[in-house]
Amino acid sequence: MTATMLDTDAALIVVDLQKGIVSQPMAHPTNAVVAKAAELAATFRHHALPVVLVTVDGRAPGRVERRPATADRPADWAELVPELHAEASDIRVVKRSWGAFTDTGLRDTLRARKVTQVVIAGIATSIGVESTARAAYELGFNVTLACDAMTDFAIESHDHSIQRIFPRLGETATVADVVALLAQRTV
Repeated sequence: MTATMLDTDAALIVVDLQKGIVSQPMAHPTNAVVAKAAELAATFRHHALPVVLVTVDGRAPGRVERRPATADRPADWAELVPELHAEASDIRVVKRSWGAFTDTGLRDTLRARKVTQVVIAGIATSIGVESTARAAYELGFNVTLACDAMTDFAIESHDHSIQRIFPRLGETATVADVVALLAQRTV
């Protein structure tokens, strides 16, 4: 698991690191995932590369009788965790489905900035992260997945995505791998 290269025009996509999701039980400690994602975000900002902060609020239309109600969520459920140190220059995306590209305008926003590659981190590995990675791949972006900056509700789901799905979509890497590739650039 290592990334071999980053395009000149890369962007970071951080999926669903928000108070209501980070507070749920996960396969790996969420504080470590958040710290790794925050490190990536700071490094991308340092290199003047786009940082996309994605949150989920609401849900996609369709059958609703089997899904839990969203009305009982705390008021701050969809707020980004403060450890990401969101900046005004960050791209904010609010999604209502699993993936960050569905009906959000993210594709057009990244294309307008000439982005050719995305590095993806967040929660949940097999849901929001994988859906975003699949869409990015299908839209023609080069994909790198920062696997130590993500977790899932179940270790089996997390491992399946990392071992079976992600290698088909792009390169898997650690945050240290991505940071090292970015360090090779001049600021």
